[in-house]
Amino acid sequence: MRTRYFAESLLVGIRSAKRTLLLAIATAALLLTSGFALPGAAQAYPIFAQQAYENPREATGRIVCANCHLAQKPTEVEVPQSVLPDSVFEAVVKIPYDKSVQQVVAGGEKGPLNVGAVLMLPEGFKLAPEDRIPEELKEKVGDVYFQPYSEDKENIIVVGPLPGEQYSEIVFPILSPDPNTDSAIKFGKYSVHVGGNRGRGQVYPTGDKSNNAVYNASAAGTISQISKDDYGNYKVTIQTEAGATVVDEIPAGPELIATEGQAVKAGDALTNNPNVGGFGQVDAEIVLQSPNRILGLLAFFVAVTMAQIMLVLKKKQIEKVQAAEMQF
Repeated sequence: MRTRYFAESLLVGIRSAKRTLLLAIATAALLLTSGFALPGAAQAYPIFAQQAYENPREATGRIVCANCHLAQKPTEVEVPQSVLPDSVFEAVVKIPYDKSVQQVVAGGEKGPLNVGAVLMLPEGFKLAPEDRIPEELKEKVGDVYFQPYSEDKENIIVVGPLPGEQYSEIVFPILSPDPNTDSAIKFGKYSVHVGGNRGRGQVYPTGDKSNNAVYNASAAGTISQISKDDYGNYKVTIQTEAGATVVDEIPAGPELIATEGQAVKAGDALTNNPNVGGFGQVDAEIVLQSPNRILGLLAFFVAVTMAQIMLVLKKKQIEKVQAAEMQF
């Protein structure tokens, strides 16, 4: 018993360490690609939601990605109307946007948009194992790396960031559960929730603004000075009516629209809105269909068809009898 307990504890520890290592690697990659090593890439990182929220869908139904990606954009999803138990099917998430546009990246330059998505399936549904995915479906999926939202939420799958030019349509290979082997699963209709994002957010999970957002005057007054450093960052000095001096700092990226000598009110925009991306969510329904119901439905259709055939034959028989009587 002690040996078994020790082995189970060791396995749990290894899994925990593995998840921690993956998060650490992803975080390091995030920092490196946020303008330090790859300043030209724009980000759409589901890992922010994974680290900050136990469940990516709030009680109101809103997916938490919308807390950082403030602009609303369309997202579409295609799932089968019904699926059989223990079967592999595809769910397609579409994240449309204008491929010709570029947005402000972390270093202040312009770069292409990346995309990311979260697919929230009913309990029991999960990412299909590699050996269960048909070759045709593998070709549609490509080299995309999917991962469950957490160890205890295999039915929630996240992906990204991916190059938006290649993956504005993301194909998820999904395995349906089998109620015959899992008593917690029932046949019936279920909801599917999807969130799709293109580009960087305007707010970080810490509450700080990114450089992909509008910057506003923090006080009312007159702009007395605007200075710009070698990295493209601005300092806007506002002289209030009370004689106080307020300095608003604006990172490189947004285009400054305020000018020296301009009178501003608190909350007035000092920059344009550089964001061209956004987040969208959509719901769908899928039916976990019992094979017995399908067989019953087929039997019903066969019975109805046979009944119609018998009626037609009976009618023709009656018509022949009537014709014979008339001749007689």
